[in-house]
Amino acid sequence: MIVLSIETSCDETAAAILDEGAVLSSVVATHWMHARFGGVVPELASRAHLNLLLPILDQVMADSAVALENVEAVAVTRGPGLIGSLLVGISLAKSVAFARNIPLIGVNHLEGHMWSAGFDNPDLEPPFLALLVSGGHTLLVGVEGFGDYRLIGQTRDDAAGEAFDKVAVLCGLGYPGGAAVEKLSAEGNREFHSFPVGMSGQQGYDFSFSGLKTAVANFMRRNPTVVSDHLSDILAGFQEAAVNSLLEPTLRAFDAFGYRTLTLSGGVAANGRLRQQLTQAVEARGGKFLFPGFALCTDNAAMTGWVGWRRLALGQRDDFDLSGEANLPLPGLRHV
Repeated sequence: MIVLSIETSCDETAAAILDEGAVLSSVVATHWMHARFGGVVPELASRAHLNLLLPILDQVMADSAVALENVEAVAVTRGPGLIGSLLVGISLAKSVAFARNIPLIGVNHLEGHMWSAGFDNPDLEPPFLALLVSGGHTLLVGVEGFGDYRLIGQTRDDAAGEAFDKVAVLCGLGYPGGAAVEKLSAEGNREFHSFPVGMSGQQGYDFSFSGLKTAVANFMRRNPTVVSDHLSDILAGFQEAAVNSLLEPTLRAFDAFGYRTLTLSGGVAANGRLRQQLTQAVEARGGKFLFPGFALCTDNAAMTGWVGWRRLALGQRDDFDLSGEANLPLPGLRHV
């Protein structure tokens, strides 16, 4: 089955063509105009999707050499995300499906991320533990099967990616700032200053990043001269605390629930220090650690199309009353 997929949940406009789950083409455009505001402006994101989506659709069709009349189904992200942005993608998906009289399927954005490690690791099979870390979400999910998920842990406040971006803005590195923080951290001394590790020493599998973000802001305010001379050291300390805030609950869950495979996905999955630490820890336990390539860490339509293809194969369809849901929960999610 040839599937056209569309992703417009936040500040990336993306489309992809898949054939039986294999990606023929995938195009992603990031909205860089948000940088001057220090974060995503929902109205600007919606307008950017309106301007970019049709040209991207043309490009993905040309790159795949698939004509629109050969597309057999349309998959689209229906949530979670910014409601205005979601509706732009859903509107186009409905139009294509209606005009071509082909199936339409709405996809959960988080479910797409959770399975994205499978593109580069085709032997990925449940059960596995999935750590999803992005600018808007930080979740620890036990994947027992496709559509069979249990929520093991989640952030109690900020998402990990939001903490990276807010600290980057505080340090004058701009938005989004995860890559800049990682680059400068590599030049710094992680032991220069110890920042708090969220939920350290506590039971359970939840995460917390608001205290870490506040600690960095307070340190910078109280030590302005130190900041100017030791910015890379401060960022190295922050990154180490953020990584450890993710490691501790994740590895506790990995051990407690007996998983042998851990996957990492979402924008923060591109962080090299996080990948390094998880690789060492999981392999030391005799387990397998898998993650997607950099292009699949950010929001993209390939992951949307893959999940859509799987759901279509199960006979699932959506009607044309499909709408976006800003806080859409994972389908088939059970709480531990």
